[in-house]
Amino acid sequence: MEKQNRRLLSLDALRGFDMFFIMGGAALFTSLAVLFPNSFFQVIAYQMHHAEWSGLTHHDTIFPLFLFIAGISFPFSLQKQREHGKTDAEIYKKIVYRGLKLVLLGIIYNGLLNFDFEHQRYASVLGRIGLAWMFGALIFTNTRVVTRVWITVAILVGYWLLLTFVPAPDGNGAGVFTMEGSLVGYVDRLLLPGRLHLGIHDPEGILSLVPAVATALLGMFVGEFVKLENGRLTDKKKVGLLFVAGAVLLVVGLFWSMFFPINKNLWTSSFVCVVGAYSVWMFALFFYVVDVLEYRKWTFFFMVIGVNSITIYMAQEFIDFAFTSNVLFGGLKMLMPETARPLVETVSYIAVCWASLYFLYRQRIFLKV
Repeated sequence: MEKQNRRLLSLDALRGFDMFFIMGGAALFTSLAVLFPNSFFQVIAYQMHHAEWSGLTHHDTIFPLFLFIAGISFPFSLQKQREHGKTDAEIYKKIVYRGLKLVLLGIIYNGLLNFDFEHQRYASVLGRIGLAWMFGALIFTNTRVVTRVWITVAILVGYWLLLTFVPAPDGNGAGVFTMEGSLVGYVDRLLLPGRLHLGIHDPEGILSLVPAVATALLGMFVGEFVKLENGRLTDKKKVGLLFVAGAVLLVVGLFWSMFFPINKNLWTSSFVCVVGAYSVWMFALFFYVVDVLEYRKWTFFFMVIGVNSITIYMAQEFIDFAFTSNVLFGGLKMLMPETARPLVETVSYIAVCWASLYFLYRQRIFLKV
């Protein structure tokens, strides 16, 4: 059924699926490897950790997928604002306000309320999402599709050329993609105040924000495409074309990785393309199942997480869910064999987090930024 101006339920479900791994999903698969120490679960458990530097695991896809999803939502939001008579100035104000609010939440998450400014980390996951989405949204609002395509290409190619041919003054020459020698780390050490997450480098630093804007724009391209009103372009055809687009991104990214390694810490152009392929495919799959075929009952668990994703991200830093889960289920855990205890502990933690979100869901309480 073709329904423009609809709410994409698949976005909430996919956002919840993505955040599930932050809410204990990664620990769940790791604990399964403890209980069942075979090669299958060991491989899956390995995917629940970030790559040490270059390379890619499933855990490296969580952050960019969330930013990508934020990008998908924007064309729908922009259309609604314009239909409600919002002026360009009002739209710009809302975009900037949302971006800066996420930056502030990220700094608070990193310990702003401790007032230890010397050791305060100012870069953050939420800050990266807020700024990359904000710049992407400003570009989207002021340009046509063709212009946006060229801007995205220019960002990715320009970033590659910059890191390949411009040496860090304190490094070992141009084209160095290590933590110690990259231009990205040098800029962080030079310009970022406070503490860097990795001491000499911050994964959410200044220079690597630039290609993250391209990740947000990729999501906006997808949102704009899905929103298209064209009688001959059915939703099923859109899904097929999205899978083709994902394949193109994957081929480009893998080829590019021969010269510019896939690296989340540097947010390299090859990383943008490869994880962009994964993100496009994941959205296409959820969109097809949830919004096209309308198989939705199975998504409720993820929907409850997805509609309050920022809430659970922040709450895990400020609320001791582990203490509550241990009070409720600690006795049960101790009755289990030792190899099963991590699984019981993780499932208990997820249950307490989800129950908290379900309470908010039932009360229609949602943290919007």
